[in-house]
Amino acid sequence: MKLRNFGIFLWTFIFSVGCMAQSEDCTLGIGGKDSNVIIQVFQLSAEQKVQMEAWAAEFKIQTGEIKAQIQQLFDTHPQKSQEDLEKLSQKYKVLKDKLVESSRGFDKKLISLFNPRQYERYISLCNEAGRRPMLQN
Repeated sequence: MKLRNFGIFLWTFIFSVGCMAQSEDCTLGIGGKDSNVIIQVFQLSAEQKVQMEAWAAEFKIQTGEIKAQIQQLFDTHPQKSQEDLEKLSQKYKVLKDKLVESSRGFDKKLISLFNPRQYERYISLCNEAGRRPMLQN
């Protein structure tokens, strides 16, 4: 009986660790539709708002350039064979990853400006959503 309970415990532990390892980062989405929500939820100061808006503008420029590269890729890349499509998907993944990393980078910048109360709120919301909070540098 003890062996069976230990087996169940071990299986549960491995499953939990696996799920935690695969949880996604808790992002804010600077430059997205919900900038006002970020301002309200975290009660950003005037200086934080100004900085966030500057970063949002910079992010939109970066994403515009990457989206143009993606469109050019789809417009010009051969798509006649399975091999062509596999190469296309690999190139697309690189560009998509650039978009994600850019977004995460700007979110990290804003999080680094959070005061302790704002950062605690961020961690609390991430935990509620089952997401992994980014560290405040």
